[in-house]
Parts: sequence; C-alpha cells; structure tokens
Amino acid sequence: MPIKIPDGLPAAETLRSENIFVMTESRAAHQDIRPLSVLILNLMPKKIETETQLMRKLSNTPLQVSIDLLRIDDHVSKNTPKAHIDTFYESFDEVRDRYYDGMIITGAPLGTVPFAQVKYWKTFVEIVEWSKSHVTCTMFLCWAAQAALNVFYDMPKRTLAEKLSGVYWHNRAHSNDPLIRGFDDIFLAPHSHFASFQTEDILRESDLHILASSDEVGMYLGVSPDRKQVYLTGHPEYDADTLHNEYMRDIRAGLNPKMPKNYYINDDPRTPPHCTWRSHGHLLYANWLNYYVYQNTPFVLGGKEN
Repeated sequence: MPIKIPDGLPAAETLRSENIFVMTESRAAHQDIRPLSVLILNLMPKKIETETQLMRKLSNTPLQVSIDLLRIDDHVSKNTPKAHIDTFYESFDEVRDRYYDGMIITGAPLGTVPFAQVKYWKTFVEIVEWSKSHVTCTMFLCWAAQAALNVFYDMPKRTLAEKLSGVYWHNRAHSNDPLIRGFDDIFLAPHSHFASFQTEDILRESDLHILASSDEVGMYLGVSPDRKQVYLTGHPEYDADTLHNEYMRDIRAGLNPKMPKNYYINDDPRTPPHCTWRSHGHLLYANWLNYYVYQNTPFVLGGKEN
C-alpha cells in the first residue's frame, strides 16, 4: 500500500524514482479507507532530507500511512526554504486537538546543549506530555530519545567527551517482542550523537525494556512497558552518505572530528561508503507500524469519526 503525503512535497518525486508507491492527498481522498495517521516532529536542520529518509522507511508496509509534519518554533532555517516549511508544516497549536496513531520525533543538533538552554524546551516538553494522551505510540530518535528520558524518567543529560559517529554492531535481545521480530542476532546501525545511553543507567533509572544494545554504544532500542514509547538512539533511516556529509561538514567547521567508525572501506574517506543497515531499518519501521501502531490503535481516534 502507498504512503500518503501532501501534494507537492519534494520527497514524493524522490520516492517515486525509487519505485515506492506514493499517493497524494488529492488521490487518497477518493479511497474509502482509514489510513494510519502519523505525525512527524522534524527537529533536524535539513528537513527535506530527513522527511525523505523517514518516509522511505514508513513506505515499506502494506498499510496506508498518512503523514502530517510538525514544526516547533518560528526559527528561519538556513538549510530549508521558508516556503517549504510554510507550505507543509503545521504548528503545535494547529494539531493539539487531533489524535494520531503514531508519532516520530527526530533528533536535533543539540548534543552538547543543556536541556534548559534549548530555546524550545518548554514546548518540546508540552508536546511529549501531550503525546501520552493523543498518540497511540511515539518513537523518539537520537537526541529526542535522550530528551524524552529526561521528561518521563527525570534522567539527567549525559554527554560524551567526543561525538560518537559510525556504524556499530548491535545485539538483539532474547525476547519475542514483535518490534524486533525478524531481526538478525547481530546487526549494524549508524550512530551520530554526543549522548550517552549506557545500558546500566537505563536499567537503573527507568523501567524500559531494552530490545537491542551494543557494547560500544549502550542501549540502541528500548520500549516502555505499555509500548506507548519507543526509544531509538541510532539512525537506521540514514542514507549511505549521511555520515560522510556530517563528517565533511565538521571538518569544514574546524571541529577536528574523528572519522566515523566502521564506515569507510579501509578507513579511506575518498571511497564511497556502503549502506550496511538498510534492511534492518526497513524492518524496524515496518514492525513499529504494524505491531506497535496498527494493532494497538483504535479504529476511531480520540472518540471522533475520521
């Protein structure tokens, strides 16, 4: 089944070129079916790139998925045209009375910034608290996972001395949880963050069930006991060259970054990197939509007809 996105969204053409079935709002209006309603709070600076990456993963399912895009402030982005944001993004005030089957909150380039100094922190907390009553299941990515752990469990911000960047091996938990159904016993996934997600901290300070972890990275995938929150610390949605682009950006900025680990062939940045995590990423998002969203969500959201 297709992914349903707004008419004219740049991601549509990219997805079509990859033979992904995309249905625009105008065409979907003629189908008598209730698609899953998913809200994406996109905190990344390159919003079009992130939209495309996430929608590519959300499309790999027989379910029809309708996407709304949410912005959190009125900051003028230097990486995304204002016209794009004005056309396709809504404010929280515009969506706060709606109910959603699923929600994804992305990471943000705020790894070393204390939560209290994040200019939209108050609104972020409000949205996270709102999601408990208005969303069947919310997935927090990278920085958002760290921030949500602070909101729900009062876990302090733990920041690494150096950025963790690269592609790392992870171990699947010995669990029959459907979110990791079909996962290999060990699998690769990319990371790019300053946050520390040490497994012992998570187990001591929260009631999360850890479904996948890494000796080098710590928790990769954790879920709340009621399956209403999913914490994903890596970036399985990344394209093959995303870590490369970040690495080159940091070099140009004079940050003297470490080379992404286990990423370049023979650790040579001149060689095009391969995507070694694509199948895992598709499976994770398909499992999330099917088992955590579709099979748990009510047919009538919020007690209102759709």
